[in-house]
Amino acid sequence: MTVDARHDAERTVPTFPATVGLVAGREIMSRLRSKAFVISTAILMLAVLASVILPSVLGGGDEDARVAVVGSAAAATDGVDGLESVPVADRAEGEALLRDGEVEAVVVPATSEGVGVTVIGMDEAPGPVVSALSIAPSVELLEPALVDTGLAYLVAFGFGIVFFMSAITFGSTIASSVVEEKQTRVVELLLSTVSARALLTGKVVGNSVMAFGQIVAIAGLALIGLAATGQRVLLGGVGPSVAWFAVFFAVGFVMLAALFAGTASMVSRVEDVGSVTTPVTMLIMLPYFLVVFFFDDPVVMAIMSYVPFSAPIGMPVRIFLGDAAWWEPLLSLLILAATTVAAVLIGERIYHNSLLRMGARVKLGEALAK
Repeated sequence: MTVDARHDAERTVPTFPATVGLVAGREIMSRLRSKAFVISTAILMLAVLASVILPSVLGGGDEDARVAVVGSAAAATDGVDGLESVPVADRAEGEALLRDGEVEAVVVPATSEGVGVTVIGMDEAPGPVVSALSIAPSVELLEPALVDTGLAYLVAFGFGIVFFMSAITFGSTIASSVVEEKQTRVVELLLSTVSARALLTGKVVGNSVMAFGQIVAIAGLALIGLAATGQRVLLGGVGPSVAWFAVFFAVGFVMLAALFAGTASMVSRVEDVGSVTTPVTMLIMLPYFLVVFFFDDPVVMAIMSYVPFSAPIGMPVRIFLGDAAWWEPLLSLLILAATTVAAVLIGERIYHNSLLRMGARVKLGEALAK
C-alpha cells in the first residue's frame, strides 16, 4: 500500500467522538420520527400545562362579592378582602339593587342598640359575605410550616411523576433498541465499523439528550404557565427547585441509561427485556412511591436526597421545602456523579461482554467477567 493510499484509509476511519455523534444522531432522529414518542410527549406536556393553569383559572373565577352599604356600615366593609362596596343612600336603594341582581347583599348599620352591621340577603344567607365580615381569632403556631402541605404534595408528586415517566420511557427505548439490534443481527454489522464502547456511548448520549430536552421543555412550560397566570409567589418558590431537578435528572439519567443498555444486552429477544431490566425499573419506581407517601417526612426525604437513585427527586423537593442547606445539593450531586461513572463502567462491561452472545440469557457473573 502506498503512502497516499494509507493516508486515505486513515482519513476514512471516523474518530471516537465522530462515531458517538453519528450513533447519537441516529437515536435522536429515530425518536423524533416515532409517532408514539411525539404523541406521548405532547400529552405529557399538555397535562403539565393543564395542572399549572387550571387551578389558577378555576380559582381565579372567584370575583369580589359586590355589596350595597348604607351609611356607617361602610366602615365594616372597606378594605375587607373579597368584598366590593357599593355605597347607597338608604336601605331601600340597596334592596332594589339586590332584587335586580346587581349586588349579592346589603349591609346596613345594626338596628336599635345593636353593635356592628346587619347583612341582608335575597332568599338565603349570603355565605361569602358573612364569612368575609366574620372576625376570625388570631392563630399562633409553635412550628409553622414554610410551605403549605397541599402545595408541597403537588410539587413532590410533580417531580416524582415527571422523573418516573421520562426515565421509564427513554430507558425502555434504549433497552428495546439494544435487543432489536441484537435479535436482527444488525449489531454484528455495526460492530464491524464501530466499537462497542462508541455504540453504547452514542445510545446513552442520544437518549439522554432527548430525555433532558423533554425535562427542560416541561420545566419551561410549567414556569411559563405560572408566570402567565400570575402565580409569581409560587414561581419564585418552585423555580430554583425546578432548575436543580433538571441538573440532577441530566446526571441521573445517564446512570440509568447505561444500566438499561447493559442489562438489555444480556438477552437476545425483545420478549425477554422485562426480565433483565426489572431491577433498574424498580430503582425508578421506588423513589416515586417514596416521595408520594413520605414527602412530609424530613428523615425519609433527607435519606432520599443522598441516595443516588432517588436524589433527582428527593433533593429538589427538599430545596423547595427549604429544608436543604446551600451545600447539600452540591454534595448530593457529587455523590450522584461518582455513582454515575461507576454505573457507566459496569454497564459498558456488561454490554461489551454480552452483545455478541446470542441465544440463552447471559448470566450476570459472565457479563461482568473480564
